[in-house]
Amino acid sequence: MNVAVLGASAKPERYSHQAVAQLKANGHVVFPVHPAVPEILGIPVQARLADIRAPLDTVTVYLSADKSAALAEELQRARPRRVIFNPGAENPALATSLRQHGIETLDACTLVLLASGQF
Repeated sequence: MNVAVLGASAKPERYSHQAVAQLKANGHVVFPVHPAVPEILGIPVQARLADIRAPLDTVTVYLSADKSAALAEELQRARPRRVIFNPGAENPALATSLRQHGIETLDACTLVLLASGQF
């Protein structure tokens, strides 16, 4: 499964970094996204969601609502099957907009979903 991690961090203590590690460990193809980080765990980082050319199944969001709101059009163009808003990244207005474009949304923790086999 192709998964983009918006707000991916190179700092191991950050949940977005741990998500990249766990997604990779679970066999997913991971596309970390951050405008100022070149690589995470040996994976090249994309500066923008729009730079990913592969079809995406899931986008998991680790950005504040004000930052993710600015990515509404990029998310709609990417057409992932679902977008996961992790704790602290919830954005009800964006979630509603994405659902209106046929994209499933979840307010959930990617790490918990992976650990519990629900991802």
